[in-house]
Amino acid sequence: MPTANQPSGVDALPLHVRVLGQIDYLESLAEQRRLHELRLLPGGIDTLLLVEHPHVYTLGRNSDPRHILVSDQFVVQIGATIARNERGGEVTYHGPGQLVAYPIIYLRRHEQSITRLVERMEVAILRTLAEFGIAGAVTPGDHGVWVDGRKIASIGMAVRRWVVLHGMALNVDPDLQYFTYINPCGHRDLRMTSMTRELGLPVDWYAVARSFARHFADVFGRVATFP
Repeated sequence: MPTANQPSGVDALPLHVRVLGQIDYLESLAEQRRLHELRLLPGGIDTLLLVEHPHVYTLGRNSDPRHILVSDQFVVQIGATIARNERGGEVTYHGPGQLVAYPIIYLRRHEQSITRLVERMEVAILRTLAEFGIAGAVTPGDHGVWVDGRKIASIGMAVRRWVVLHGMALNVDPDLQYFTYINPCGHRDLRMTSMTRELGLPVDWYAVARSFARHFADVFGRVATFP
């Protein structure tokens, strides 16, 4: 399992947590890019955006659109949209009931490793799941978090001038049917799951969001401030 130990003597940075609730995907993308530019300025502050989106399929910079298994017309019929962005990874789905986290953080010198960045994100997700009684696991060479072979969280990030964009999506209680219209993360026959499905009871989205923010801050050596 990946670890997340901070080097001794490294000061924690402030992390401004913003819980936005449901927001249009393109609107959130514009806000990420705005915050990215601000973070590059002197005095910039790390930010963690916690959101959920209306139904949308997103494609990364190198994603193969053939992993969307239905027509554009069908996507419209089910009330979804398609959007491209600059993250890594293949096609994924975002929708109501899913916690999406976008950390716009500056990676300090000791943090400047893409592999370590992904591993730390996985640790934050694992700790969040454990707080709710779910034993997650990671798979070497396949980013994300799994429960008994079913994927519960996906990760896709981009780093520009050592400031992070995009992030992770944790299935709290989304409509899993929407995943059947794609090859999630480019994998055929990938089984998806959610916290609600694994626990067999409702899970509060806001409780998960706050839990993740705490664990993310701890893993990344930040001090979180909440609105």
